[in-house]
This record gives sequence, structure tokens and C-alpha cells, in this order.
Amino acid sequence: MLFDFLSIFYYLVLVLILSIALVAISMLLVARKYDAEKNSAYECGFHPFNDTRTKFDVRFYLVAILFIVFDLEVVFLLPWVCTFSISTGLFEYFSILLFLAILLVGFYYEWQKGALDWE
Repeated sequence: MLFDFLSIFYYLVLVLILSIALVAISMLLVARKYDAEKNSAYECGFHPFNDTRTKFDVRFYLVAILFIVFDLEVVFLLPWVCTFSISTGLFEYFSILLFLAILLVGFYYEWQKGALDWE
């Protein structure tokens, strides 16, 4: 049973090595120019020290929620991809196609409503 999860372990090790390598390379190669604007606090596109009753744009939160929803749905594909083989039955194949169809219908609905547009 542990052997079945070996491919996921390899994937996690590869992701860890690549992420550490990319962060280390970017820290070595990037030119550091510090200024007051870069070091200031950033919070959802507006200055954090204004009046608390001012209006703010909720598009930041909407995009974040949509990203989390669709990202979590795509994460559900990883176990299916790791266990997929030629001997996988038609039921499993059509069930994942149904899952992807529902995902695409939700994505199309959000696109048509304009939730993904940034104006």
C-alpha cells in the first residue's frame, strides 16, 4: 500500500527541491533596490491607514475566492492522475469527465457573469 503513494512522495520531493532552488537563484541574481514604497505595507490595494469607513473594491476578494475554488477543484485531479492506468475502468474515466464538465460549466458561468474581468 505504501508503494502506491511513492509517486506522490517523488512529486513532493521534486516540488520541494525546485522551490528551494528557484528561491535561492532569485535571491542570488536579483538586484536589491529598497525604497519607502516597496517597504510599505500593502493590503488589498488601498492604503491601510485611511479612514475605516471608506469604500474599497471587493474585486480583490472575489478574485481570491474564485481562485481558491477552482484551484481546489483542480487539486482533486492529482490523485486521479496518479492512479490512472490503462486498466482503469470506464466508470472512473466517465466520472472524471463529468467532474471536469461541471468544473468547466462553473468556469464558463463565472466568465459570462464578468467575475474574471478586471476593469
